[in-house]
Amino acid sequence: MNDQRKPLVLIPLAPGFEELEAITVIDLLRRADITVVSAGLAPGPVRASRGTVHIPDTDLDTALSQEYDLVVLPGGLPGADHLAEDPRVIALLQRTASSGRLTAAICAAPKVLVDAGLLVGKRVTAYPGVLEPLQLVNTTLVNLPVVRDGQVITSRGPGTAMDFALTLIEALTDVETRQRVEDGLQRSGHT
Repeated sequence: MNDQRKPLVLIPLAPGFEELEAITVIDLLRRADITVVSAGLAPGPVRASRGTVHIPDTDLDTALSQEYDLVVLPGGLPGADHLAEDPRVIALLQRTASSGRLTAAICAAPKVLVDAGLLVGKRVTAYPGVLEPLQLVNTTLVNLPVVRDGQVITSRGPGTAMDFALTLIEALTDVETRQRVEDGLQRSGHT
C-alpha cells in the first residue's frame, strides 16, 4: 500500500463488540492518517460488551458501497457471534480476501474468519479457547500477541490491541509510519 491514495479500512461494529479492541484500532489507524470507517450492523448506536454506547460512522449496508484495503473485526462476545451470523460480513470478508486485500481479526473474531473459510493453511492466534473447538483445516494456532500470515492478521485480545493496530498500520503503510505512531504513544519499554 505505498501508493498516493490513503488506505481505506472498514471496522464493522456488532452489538457486544469489545470496546478496547475496536476503539484502539480506530484511534491508532487514524493517527497514521488512514481513513477508517466504523459501521454498525444496523443503523444507530451500538452497545458494546462493557455497556458503553458508540455511534458508528455509518451502517454496514451503506459502507458496503465501497471497497476496502482492510476489513478489521473486533472481538468481544456476543459481538463476534453477531459478526459470524451476518451473511453480509462473511461475503465481505470473502470478497476482500479473493481480491488480495487484507483481513484482520482479534480476540474471539478470528472464528468469523474460520466461517468465511479464510484460515485454511494459515498460522493464526486468537483468544485462548476460541478456535480450539472448531473444525480447523490445516490451520496452526500459535501463542503470540499478533500473527500475520499473508493477507490475514490475527491477534489475541484486549491486551494485544495496540500491537495489533501497529501491525495493521505497518501492513497498510510502512515501518516508518508505524514507528512514528508508536513513538507518540510513549509506551513504557518500547522504543
